[in-house]
Amino acid sequence: MPVTTIDGRQVHVNEEGFLTDPQEWDEALGKALAAQIGIDLGDEHWKAIRFLRDDYAVKGETPTLRRVTVAGGIPTKQLFVLFPQKPAKKMAYIAGLPKPHGCV
Repeated sequence: MPVTTIDGRQVHVNEEGFLTDPQEWDEALGKALAAQIGIDLGDEHWKAIRFLRDDYAVKGETPTLRRVTVAGGIPTKQLFVLFPQKPAKKMAYIAGLPKPHGCV
């Protein structure tokens, strides 16, 4: 698995740039990952990212957009505002988690 340097530290990623070891992630890395895709994180972003991380820890897989809306309580329209175009993929990337099933 490839290794890359993000924000001055080495992390393991897949061919699409998603972290392959969620344990390598912390909030500082999340900020750096967000900056790489042009997102400036605010409180609402962190609510979604923390939900993803917590849900992943329990379920063992990255939550889908629908799960974030239903279980996380964040409306789909709001997710598209926070993470434009491909919210599920962008949230997972920033959260240091695998791309959700069903994402292209």
